Amino acid sequence: MTAILSASALMDELAAGHPPVLLDVRWQLGGPDQRPAYEAGHLPGAVYVDLDRELAGPPGAGGRHPLPDPEEFGAVMRRAGVSADGPVVVYDGGQGWAAARAWWLLRWTGHPNVRVLDGGLAAWTAAGGPVTADAPTPAEGDFKPNPGALGLLEADDAAALARTGLLLDARAGERYRGEVEPIDPVGGHIPGAVSAPTTENVGPDGLFLPAEALKARFTELGAATDTPVGVYCGSGVSGAHEVLALEVAGIPAALYAGSWSHWSSDPQRPVATGPNP
Repeated sequence: MTAILSASALMDELAAGHPPVLLDVRWQLGGPDQRPAYEAGHLPGAVYVDLDRELAGPPGAGGRHPLPDPEEFGAVMRRAGVSADGPVVVYDGGQGWAAARAWWLLRWTGHPNVRVLDGGLAAWTAAGGPVTADAPTPAEGDFKPNPGALGLLEADDAAALARTGLLLDARAGERYRGEVEPIDPVGGHIPGAVSAPTTENVGPDGLFLPAEALKARFTELGAATDTPVGVYCGSGVSGAHEVLALEVAGIPAALYAGSWSHWSSDPQRPVATGPNP
């Protein structure tokens, strides 16, 4: 099973009469609540899931978007109609970060059949897909989370991986270099981490690069067959997109969910600046 699917492939699945559960996870960093946008128009049958409230715990010591309590996350998924083995497709407005966060959480908690709509709602509408304002009433699902199916890093794990494997920093290059830091208390990066901006995983159309191109990109950055790979970003959202891109490329990777918002909250942790790891 591939981790992403095209708008046309999703249309075919919906027309076949056995639709996946659809989750709309539109979100903007620091932007307005996206529920009104969902209510104005969404994929038929899609249920809205709020990233800040349902795909993350309260901000604090664990970072700006710490992982949600698994049981609370499971309850959200069941209310949305997610069952243990039933297929799930997640989408957002097109950037892909929020959809990847939902994908990662479901996969991390043991769901075996989750995919991201490549290009999100923008790709769907561009392909002529319908939207509706009708709110669905899904039947309760039976999904029960079992965390640990994907790799998860803590701060010490990330620091060690930067020395012994490959730790990718998915933020914009200027944040990695420490030239600007608009959100967190300190600019720079985890010593030894390699800059790999998430935005370079997609083309101008917002769709993921082909698997071969992604594999070439990550190989050039240092991913080898026997090299353990980890990813972090600002708060564990865009980093999930990088893990998804690595999955498309056939490269398993772990996520440091607390990411820079967690790392930089402790003044005792070292910080590197400039273009080099």
